[in-house]
Amino acid sequence: MKKIVICHIDYTAYCKEGADHLAKSGFEITANPHGRMYTREELCGDIADADAVIADTELWDEAAFAAAKKLKCLIRFGTGMDNVNLEAARRHGVIVANTPGYNANAVSEQTIALLFNLVRAIPQLDTDTRKGKWPRTIFYEMSGKFFGILGFGIIGRKSAKKLSGLGGTILAYDKYPDMKAAGDLNVTISTLDEVLLRSDYILIHLPLLPETRHIICTRTIARMKDGVYIVNTGRGPLVKEQDVADALKSGKIAGFASDVFEVEPPSPINPLFGCRNYICSPHIAGSTYQNMKETGLAAAISVTQIFEGKDPCNRLA
Repeated sequence: MKKIVICHIDYTAYCKEGADHLAKSGFEITANPHGRMYTREELCGDIADADAVIADTELWDEAAFAAAKKLKCLIRFGTGMDNVNLEAARRHGVIVANTPGYNANAVSEQTIALLFNLVRAIPQLDTDTRKGKWPRTIFYEMSGKFFGILGFGIIGRKSAKKLSGLGGTILAYDKYPDMKAAGDLNVTISTLDEVLLRSDYILIHLPLLPETRHIICTRTIARMKDGVYIVNTGRGPLVKEQDVADALKSGKIAGFASDVFEVEPPSPINPLFGCRNYICSPHIAGSTYQNMKETGLAAAISVTQIFEGKDPCNRLA
């Protein structure tokens, strides 16, 4: 029987269709039993005799692929591939694919939820009210303002559609923009500088690449409007957290929200945690029943395609 290691937490609980598909295809499933990301030692122990892996965000470098001596394929549960060394995979003869797009609506919903909670200071007001305070806070409405989207892929387009009801102007930056989608959504494709300069609210949906690492830092923050709000549901290292914390304290950034961190899980002394105008969630933007079902099944089908001698959808290596 072929062995598959599933690194994603709760796959067997919430991806029943995918797990059933693997079982019917003759795979023995080793599920992540820890309720958290694998440590390196735990991962290397479980993958030593694995034929296939459904990966999460754990690191897949030269050492990991070397430890998995029987590994034929690795399917990423989700889109981001910054944790997988594709060259190392090729050297070890491992086929790699991901499952993009299935989490797009889930992530965009969390993005918009974070934006509204941030701008209206709902977590802070909830805390204060429970403590017996009765704050008389006043806000600016978002209607008619400028919204900037960094990364106009599937998730960025979903966010643009959700923002369209607010009656503002939507700008987007993307290295390879979909101009037809922009036209359909009434989105103006702009340069990075223009998005940073004009936006009252900035949503980050970029992939993590060498050129996008710390794209939000002191240098780029200086180009933004005073009092800008920023939401990051892309990848943590897109943002230099200390620089954002400094800008939150100075008031240059009015509020920052993120579902992702430079280091996950974050340290209790993360500089952002000392900022009252910061809110967060623990990298769960894609955690919906619909996404788990669809991505889990897509990942399972990709695995069985490979063992049937076919190319999986969205092969990367």
